[in-house]
Amino acid sequence: MSNKTTVIGFMVALSLLTACSTGKPAATVPSDSGGTATAAPLKDVTLKIGLPGGYDITSQKIITNFQAKYPNIKLEIEETPWADFVTKIVTRIAGNNPPDLWLQENAVVLGYGKRGVAENLAPYIKRDLKTDDYVSALTSAKLDDKIYGIPHGINPGALAYNKQIFKENNIPFPTDDWTYNDMIETAKKLTKDTNGDGKPDIYGFQAGSNITLGWLPWMRAYGGSSLDSTLTKATFTDPKSIQGLTAWADTINKLKISPTREAATTGKFFENGKVAMTFFQYATQVSLNKNKPDLDWDTVKMPIGMDGKRFVPMVVNQWIVYSKSKPEVKEAAWTFLKYYLSDEGQGLLSESGTSLPVKKTALAELEKSTTKPVNKKAYTKGIEEAGGTLDENASWNEWRAAAGPILNDIMDGKRTAEDGAKEIQQKVQGVLDENK
Repeated sequence: MSNKTTVIGFMVALSLLTACSTGKPAATVPSDSGGTATAAPLKDVTLKIGLPGGYDITSQKIITNFQAKYPNIKLEIEETPWADFVTKIVTRIAGNNPPDLWLQENAVVLGYGKRGVAENLAPYIKRDLKTDDYVSALTSAKLDDKIYGIPHGINPGALAYNKQIFKENNIPFPTDDWTYNDMIETAKKLTKDTNGDGKPDIYGFQAGSNITLGWLPWMRAYGGSSLDSTLTKATFTDPKSIQGLTAWADTINKLKISPTREAATTGKFFENGKVAMTFFQYATQVSLNKNKPDLDWDTVKMPIGMDGKRFVPMVVNQWIVYSKSKPEVKEAAWTFLKYYLSDEGQGLLSESGTSLPVKKTALAELEKSTTKPVNKKAYTKGIEEAGGTLDENASWNEWRAAAGPILNDIMDGKRTAEDGAKEIQQKVQGVLDENK
């Protein structure tokens, strides 16, 4: 673990200064009990910020510029590798010693909200933000009319394609109007055995193995889902869900247009120019452009499903404010989050390339960028049209863990989708029932 502590003051927010100097009351935030809580003026207060993934995930410019703009609160910045942070934060919460502000996956934050660990930020949003300035992901950490996080950024999926492979085969590039069937049929044409050993050397498509880029988009493409709209009932045995799981596994086992799950783990097929198409999360472009700057590639929107609807998988990591921090510390944390959501903060997030911003003006500016992928509208317009989270609820990690080994067996061809779905249904519903 690497810990860096920076002690820098920052100035009182203008609205609070005005309130104090004019004799007006400080801004108030409604409490969960129905009353109001007065926001204490920001004097000298320490704000502890946890950064899982460090500055590879959170732009250092955001922290530095924030400190320069607000010289009145002492920041203690803790950089930690993501895996270490996830492991240790549970113990720190139990010991009442977590940071005042940190980020984790949306589903984890929802679980913290249910347990009373995360502060309800809905009153702060109502008090200080114009929600029309932001995309709907702003409130994606919502549970029972409470909002337990502010997006660190959006990491959606799109269909990435290797231009060179398409050109060599005289096949037109994919378009936003493509369906899953278009993608599958084109992948068949692009799968090639170039050395005559009976095995493909170039694959038309690479199927993902996880929920984000793998089985859930395929289930949604056929009109199915993993959970119902209430997120309390498993729907893996829905015939449409089984159809999606079957089509997903068939890309490997029947059609043989995709490398196996085992091969894909280490093969880096798309990066090495051995795959024509794959579902691709936005954040991955940072490492791809760094490692393979000459790779000729771009993106289009996720294909339209067999049911005529598009689904764009969207991962949202959330900033969480610790509910047991002192009121003045919570207000300091919110001051940081307001800066993070400002034009400047969101612009710096866009510049980092690690996530899409949630402010509409920042998204519009990002679309003008010429870095690869050039067609960033595949992501920005994709989430605007059909962005969806990953059936996240407070027990998301638990039910995914229960389903994972069986889904791997389906992908590996060891079990049929219909047979595997029956066991997944039972296991997932058991988890959901235990967490009511």
